[in-house]
Amino acid sequence: MHYRRFGQTNLQLSAFSLGTMRYLASEPEAIQVIRQAIELGINHIETARGYGNSEQFLGKALRAGLPLPRQQLYLTTKIPPMPDRAAMAACIDESLDRLGVDYLDCFAIHGLNTWEQLRWIEDPNGCMVAVQQAKAAGKIRHIGFSTHAPLEIILQAISTEQFEFVNLHYYLFNQRNRPAVELAQSKDMGVFIISPADKGGMLFTPPPTLQTLCQPFTPLELNYRFLLSDPGITTLSFGAAHPAELDQILSIADRNDALTSEEQRAIDRLILHQKAALGTDRCSQCFQCLPCPEAINIPEVLRLRNLAVAYDMTAFGQYRYRMFENAGHWFPGRKANRCTDCGDCLPRCPEQLEIPKLLRDTHDRLNGASRRRLWG
Repeated sequence: MHYRRFGQTNLQLSAFSLGTMRYLASEPEAIQVIRQAIELGINHIETARGYGNSEQFLGKALRAGLPLPRQQLYLTTKIPPMPDRAAMAACIDESLDRLGVDYLDCFAIHGLNTWEQLRWIEDPNGCMVAVQQAKAAGKIRHIGFSTHAPLEIILQAISTEQFEFVNLHYYLFNQRNRPAVELAQSKDMGVFIISPADKGGMLFTPPPTLQTLCQPFTPLELNYRFLLSDPGITTLSFGAAHPAELDQILSIADRNDALTSEEQRAIDRLILHQKAALGTDRCSQCFQCLPCPEAINIPEVLRLRNLAVAYDMTAFGQYRYRMFENAGHWFPGRKANRCTDCGDCLPRCPEQLEIPKLLRDTHDRLNGASRRRLWG
């Protein structure tokens, strides 16, 4: 396992962190996952108040004894932003109690996703007062935030200078947040990548077309290497529901080198294939089509179409598309069938895409039974 400096926190974190959102089984199995992760070299475990019984399970594992001393095991929990600092203080104490620890190595505002939530963070009398008081009292050592927000909100949150690290979405198949990664790096913030296997494209179960294009690598391996070849990215979340799943990171976890020429050729091949497969229907993700009068998240809808058409990533597209209108600020936007053909977006599209037509096509391809977030 390779270890990297987590920005200005100066913590040396394992290249993979154990994310605990997928604790769906029993308490004994959760404890087995934690123990196995530590035995493989993972020294950072990330949980959240909103992840079901995750904090309690992790607390039980800590009390049962783990193969790493507490001072060498780094714990992060996350609590949503809120306008009330007293409520935040109570939530911090409750999380500490659930975990059975005196302090958190890292604490993150969980889901800093909207402009309203950012105003709560910037309020000099708001919830961050409680967070800073907890830090002064030794209950918290380092402060960051996680986000599913539009890029503009992420950049503003980073620029508040209140945070030492950021947890965000950034993948080989979705590079929209590259400016946020670069801004965080310029401020010496630790960068934690959220769910690169699942949100990064359901890469545990890639379609045959994608597998062929990525050879001799697996799509998951190529995504991990794309991320870990960037020295400014500290750690990648790995969520395991069963101990055996942890074996999937062994071939990558000890690598710290730049992309090889063969890896870069595979990435270039993906780009060229997408351009050829989509032709003049390819959305370049410039975001100039927004805002949409019907609140359709046009770029994300068309990104999912890009992936479905070019790489046969239809299952992933369905998984994400069906969360529209069901996940609130965690995945904002309305479904593509809300389009009224108003044409407002058309003159702003530099590719001159027939956006209403492509929206309808995406809806036909990807719509189905609605989905919610795991802990929605």
